[in-house]
Amino acid sequence: MDQPLPNRRNFLNLAAAGWLSPSGRGAGWRALFDGKSFTGWDDPARKKPPGDSWTIEDGCLKALDGRRIWEDLATLDTFQDFEMTFEWKMGPGANSGVKYRVQALVFLDVSKMKPGQSWEEAFNYEVEHKLSDRAKLAPGARGNLAAVGFEYQLIDEERHPDARHGMDRRSGALYGLVAPSRLAARPVGEFNESRIVLSGNRVEHWLNGERVVEARLDSPEVLAGLAKRWGAASPVFKLLGGQPRKKCPIVLQNHNGEAWFRNIRLRD
Repeated sequence: MDQPLPNRRNFLNLAAAGWLSPSGRGAGWRALFDGKSFTGWDDPARKKPPGDSWTIEDGCLKALDGRRIWEDLATLDTFQDFEMTFEWKMGPGANSGVKYRVQALVFLDVSKMKPGQSWEEAFNYEVEHKLSDRAKLAPGARGNLAAVGFEYQLIDEERHPDARHGMDRRSGALYGLVAPSRLAARPVGEFNESRIVLSGNRVEHWLNGERVVEARLDSPEVLAGLAKRWGAASPVFKLLGGQPRKKCPIVLQNHNGEAWFRNIRLRD
């Protein structure tokens, strides 16, 4: 059964108590990132061929741009219902996100895309047919490891073109599905504080102390948005609409440009 979500006053009281700070010790909270290593994460450098689209810089997990294999970064542990807080900032023109209720991590060999095929079409085909193999990626070919999940959107709203496609592409949005109630992101280059609360199919997105999204992942609005983007009969729609997996990793997206993440904490 879905549980009641904390209200804004409770959130601000917790923030005042210090659990958002690096020294916060709220009951049940755990750090997902130790500030210095990939411990607890599926390190791309350990894969074959190794990835180089993530690094650690100034106590942050940093997504790098323009790599041969650009890939999302997943936790090794899985989570069902949780509260999560994290700090983030974007590089100029960057686009990223944090994904949850992740149903699959899919590797796509970009050379297998057909002429004129959209990324969504190619990705759906890969989910269904599993044609790509990272270990057999040809020299010079590019690959993409992407998570099938719901996304807390992060973006440079002034420079990245996706932000001009609608409010549901702005920072804090449930990407492509539910727009934030207000724009609360700080200027590019400044750190923001975010929070995700997931209970059953009820989710809240918080940004810099403001609740900007309150939604259900199984609502008619969300399901219609998924069908519009992916196709109502598509394998990706079936995964996200049905959510066969409830206990899932947390995933940091590497999409376009540089992004920094720090002070990542979660409690069940």
